[in-house]
Amino acid sequence: MNNKMEISDAAVDALLKKLQREAEASGYHLNPDNEFTRELVKSLLVNQERYRYWACPCRLAAGDKAADLDIICPCDYRDADLNEFGACFCALYVGQEILEGKKQAASIPERRPPAGERRVAKAAASGSAPAGKLSQPVWRCKVCGYLCARGDPPEVCPICKAKKDRFERFI
Repeated sequence: MNNKMEISDAAVDALLKKLQREAEASGYHLNPDNEFTRELVKSLLVNQERYRYWACPCRLAAGDKAADLDIICPCDYRDADLNEFGACFCALYVGQEILEGKKQAASIPERRPPAGERRVAKAAASGSAPAGKLSQPVWRCKVCGYLCARGDPPEVCPICKAKKDRFERFI
């Protein structure tokens, strides 16, 4: 018996088009290497069948959605990886330099904390952290008011498409 899941080319094409459309509309870019990107999209579909959610194809999923929320594509680490390395961990999403062929995607260190540390972070996020102490700065888009809590502002505002320099530290 063959345990390998069969994913049709039509399903890969449909999801790839959807991801491209959504990425571009939000100021992101998919990897221009079509063959590589198709394999990642196929892996997302395999994980959808396996887990019922798009677990990152380059990470080991627990198979428990609550435990894997941080690695459901697009993962919580995408923007930080894009800002620092020009690509996300699996290189599905890339920055402008890689898109234009000025830079190649390279190996990216794993940013996801070990499982035990994730449990502590989730407890802090659920209200156990002292009031007024945030683990990340909050950035505000000066154009539309969009807020996000992360190490650095996004390259492009997902709401109004303003560039990174239009963000200010809010908290």
